[in-house]
Amino acid sequence: MLDLLVSPLFQIVALGIAGIVVWHLQGRSRPTARLLVQIAFFAAMTAILFANGISPLKFEPMREGGAMLIAAKTLWWVHLAWASIGFVRIYIVLDGRPREARVLQDLIIAAVYLAVTLSVLAFVFDFAIGTLLATSGVLAIILGLALQSTLNDLFSGLALTLGRPYGIGDWIILTDGTEGRVVESTWRSTHILTPANNIVVLPNSFLAKIGLTNVNRPDESHLLVLPLRVKPVHPPSFVVEKMRQAMIGANNIIHDPAPVVALKGIDAFAMDIELQFRVRHPSDRIPARNELIDLVYRQCIETGISLAPPASSSVLVENIHTNHASQDTLQELLQDNPIFADLEQDELHKLEVSAKLRQYRPGDIFFEGADSASSLMIVRSGAASALCDGVEVLRLAPGAIFGQIDGVPQATKYQALTVLEAYEIDGLTLASLFQDHPEIQNKLTQHLAGITGNGSTTASSRGEHASILRTVRSLLGK
Repeated sequence: MLDLLVSPLFQIVALGIAGIVVWHLQGRSRPTARLLVQIAFFAAMTAILFANGISPLKFEPMREGGAMLIAAKTLWWVHLAWASIGFVRIYIVLDGRPREARVLQDLIIAAVYLAVTLSVLAFVFDFAIGTLLATSGVLAIILGLALQSTLNDLFSGLALTLGRPYGIGDWIILTDGTEGRVVESTWRSTHILTPANNIVVLPNSFLAKIGLTNVNRPDESHLLVLPLRVKPVHPPSFVVEKMRQAMIGANNIIHDPAPVVALKGIDAFAMDIELQFRVRHPSDRIPARNELIDLVYRQCIETGISLAPPASSSVLVENIHTNHASQDTLQELLQDNPIFADLEQDELHKLEVSAKLRQYRPGDIFFEGADSASSLMIVRSGAASALCDGVEVLRLAPGAIFGQIDGVPQATKYQALTVLEAYEIDGLTLASLFQDHPEIQNKLTQHLAGITGNGSTTASSRGEHASILRTVRSLLGK
């Protein structure tokens, strides 16, 4: 028994089994500790082997204790494979892309296991590897022909992993119109979560051939273009300036860099322009486009700019709003607001008569300090910025409502971004209206406080709404 315990082969087998047990006890959550334990046991086994003149790199004829020799050499090769795989896993984790490189990692691990298996057959059991490889080569050709499509996807996935045109979590747009966020990449395919909340599974060979745009690089902001055709009844410089002012009032686009109005062409029937702007995220495209279309429409109505029919249209349809601005009065601005839509014409007329039209130049700051009188204002044209502690929290476009509390210091002040026109309604007029129509008071306060059905009001909107809610309550003395 003592001779068995001091036997180098027994020691190697014991170390090999102990290394396997410790390796499993470490768990997958500690890859570095696993690798260090594996290296330690493998180094000890190697030292014992070579110290006793046993080479695992060549076959030795069977002798007394041959089973122990086979077990010792096999365990040595197994530990060599695990140590090599540990290095591969650690490298990929430290490289910061464990999921994207999964295909490459699996291929390397498969190659390591294949090499170790062939080595065990050759150096432990003395198999003729050359004959085996020749036979397997014919089989590989047959399998390759049968699995041509799968292998194409496999190597395409490997090429995509090494080239890294996209990673897990990136938003990509394909030239065929497919777009979405990459959520998984496997040996054969890539899974994309589309805006419709569906998973599209695309073969890697398809992705390797088609062109794609990675929206996340260098960041998720990207350029959008809104084409417009207007009648050439105003100078191009006038149209460019008015469209620029319309875009300044948008909250869903990026203002640094500033949006651009580009003239594309002009003829006897129309002037072609493009509104070029950037959004922060792909999900902002639809809200930004909808907001800009609304602002452009309002700006065209206010300034008398008429939209032109498409270039392919053979019939010219006159715009019924070309004579004058149909929404340049407070009465019609209030009619377009669902809160005031139920008021009678004479009540709307009273509000319009009592209101004053204020004008501000770009850069003017108003409603600043505790001495500002209580009032509500409705933007007629232009754009303003709501500032809280010097930071912009909201942009105000035509139709926006804002106000100030009399005698109470406020953190919010307003700055004109363009030439701004706004109707001012004094507190006494509003108090009289709310006494006759308390339901309008409730609708207005709920709307301005950001109480919506889905609770999805933005933080900036909530800041302005809360300020206006305090204004309304102050005007009523409540």
